[in-house]
Amino acid sequence: MAASASVVVSRRMMGTINKWYYNLAGFNKYGLMRDDTLYEDNDVKEAIRRLPAKLYDERVFRIKRALDLDMKKTILPKEHWTKYEEDVHYLEPYLKEVIRERKEKEAWNKK
Repeated sequence: MAASASVVVSRRMMGTINKWYYNLAGFNKYGLMRDDTLYEDNDVKEAIRRLPAKLYDERVFRIKRALDLDMKKTILPKEHWTKYEEDVHYLEPYLKEVIRERKEKEAWNKK
């Protein structure tokens, strides 16, 4: 029983730390999501290319707005910040698929 209680406390503590770090990173103050800030290597570029038009357009809007805000040396009003609970990892499934395919190709080419 004590072990499960410590697991719950650990998860709660990690959630608190994750939220704190999320807000500390600052990208949410510009209305960006975590996946908007990924370094665009070849895998990420391919995953972005595969996004449905609606997700791609939303991403472009957020990035352009963030660049405009940064240029003006301002941030969004707090009620428009991206909240930790609302940050969807929209690119993750596409990125996982791209990486899986790349690894499969690499393994095939080794034969």
